[in-house]
Amino acid sequence: DYHWWWRAFLTSGSSGLYLFGYSIMYFHSQLEIDGFVPTLMYFTYMAVFSTLFFLVTGTIGFYSCQKFVWAIYAAIKVD
Repeated sequence: DYHWWWRAFLTSGSSGLYLFGYSIMYFHSQLEIDGFVPTLMYFTYMAVFSTLFFLVTGTIGFYSCQKFVWAIYAAIKVD
């Protein structure tokens, strides 16, 4: 499977989606924000932060999988 890099990036980056889902749950259960503008600001900031978290964790997952794949293919001896 030569598309491993997308799976590595999306699997580890999906924690950003979990973070955004948790922020929605936290908004409805714990926060007492009234009004359209504060709600819009909260969800905008959480969307930006979740996207950045998605990119950071996805990049870390990609590079760690890349290092692992290079290590296992470097161990193969072709005679």
